[in-house]
Amino acid sequence: MKGECLCGAVKFAIDGELPNLYQCHCSLCRKTTGAAANTATFVTQERFQWVTGLSKISSFQKPTGYRNDFCSHCGSSVPNKLRNTDLVWIPAGLLDETTTSEVAVHLHLSSSATWESESGSCVRLDAGPDSLQALNNALQRTSR
Repeated sequence: MKGECLCGAVKFAIDGELPNLYQCHCSLCRKTTGAAANTATFVTQERFQWVTGLSKISSFQKPTGYRNDFCSHCGSSVPNKLRNTDLVWIPAGLLDETTTSEVAVHLHLSSSATWESESGSCVRLDAGPDSLQALNNALQRTSR
């Protein structure tokens, strides 16, 4: 399994099958990702290898120990060693290959964002960046 940051400066590889994933809904993970939840997994250090870009990685750590390593060029969160363990945290969004892994655990649901749940009138668009106007139109219709 291979993965990389948004700009491709930081690349890594994982040997063997990828474990299932978890989604963390805590406020720290929401702030790190800008999303409702952070989807990730862990692998052992022996199965993880940096391919390129180690010198491009910057790190931010809170006094509580919460840590986010990121590409200093594009800002993507990148894998990091979990404290005093042999585990490496892997952000699932960086993975380039198809996996059979699935979200098996949801964490910190009690601190989920109030806007996280989907309403019955939620619009679903099968569209990409070229349909920005369609997305904006749907947002304007549903926010009233």
